[in-house]
Amino acid sequence: MSSAASDAGEQLRAKLASRRPTMKDVATLAQVSLSTVSRFVNGDPGRPELVARIQDAIDLLGYRRDLTASTLRRADRASASVGVLVADVGNPFFAAVLRGVEEVARARGSLTVAASSDEDPARERDLAAALIARRIDGLIVVPAAEDSSYLRPERQVGVPLAFIDRPPRFLDADTVLSDNAAGTATATRHLLDAGHSRIGFLGDRERIFTCAERLRGYREAIGTVDPALIRLELDEAGVEAATRSLLTLPDPPTALLTSQNLLTMGAIRALRRLGAQHRVALVGFDDIPLADAVEPSVTVVAQRPVDLGRRAAELLFDRIDGYDGPSRRMIVETQLIERESSHLRPRVSPQRAS
Repeated sequence: MSSAASDAGEQLRAKLASRRPTMKDVATLAQVSLSTVSRFVNGDPGRPELVARIQDAIDLLGYRRDLTASTLRRADRASASVGVLVADVGNPFFAAVLRGVEEVARARGSLTVAASSDEDPARERDLAAALIARRIDGLIVVPAAEDSSYLRPERQVGVPLAFIDRPPRFLDADTVLSDNAAGTATATRHLLDAGHSRIGFLGDRERIFTCAERLRGYREAIGTVDPALIRLELDEAGVEAATRSLLTLPDPPTALLTSQNLLTMGAIRALRRLGAQHRVALVGFDDIPLADAVEPSVTVVAQRPVDLGRRAAELLFDRIDGYDGPSRRMIVETQLIERESSHLRPRVSPQRAS
């Protein structure tokens, strides 16, 4: 694009600070007809010499196709739906979060549209763009991306946003979080009070806010931490090997703390396969299905995922209703639910006793 065209584009972009760029704006900047841009957007690029001009104009303006415009043919209409991006809709924790969002949205006559990022930042961005293109009323995100500033242009043109479970980075927005560090600190102190001085920590990805905060709570409560007792970058499949490696250390842990529900379930299976479920104490972050039915029953740091979803939805609908004040952060407390697995006392081997 020429320098003059680039200057014109910057001027047009400044005028569009308060609204979303339209196909007509792209046509004006590219100096082509509206029908030419329409054909390009719908997969028929037309004359090759025009392709670069249209694409440059789209890139400069940040234009995104509005999928509802072709069917609704109305200048401004809400979709009566909110989008929710979570890590995995199949995870019981995120399913409960969605339930909370749905309760609020349904009372408002809105549909909840959910999608899974699979902890992939690129997938998160693509899904966010796809949902916004469908003219959703607002978007709730559990961020996988380490940089959420890609959503700043959407907020600037009036798309309400809220974040849940993890805060956004490089973007100031409404956020609802669990008290992660306090939850693991309470769990760690509970195990210390039961006589455990060697407590292993099994975590997922430390780059994820929740894992980092839960690890922080563990470290702060335990004081001097033996790094050999920490295993990170785990998934449900890898936690069994990590558990086995901890329990075969020369000075193994007598208790384990798992940082999320899927790791807790993996650790339960690992302890049972090793025949260690009655000698190694266990506390998991997040309650899990049948935690009180297995033997021994499992002590957990219970979050309130439905409440997290409700509160995030309430903040989002405040924005939809016109609230334009400062961003808000809400912290939801956790609860230690004591069961049999954390009441196992540490056993001292003859070698250690001597």
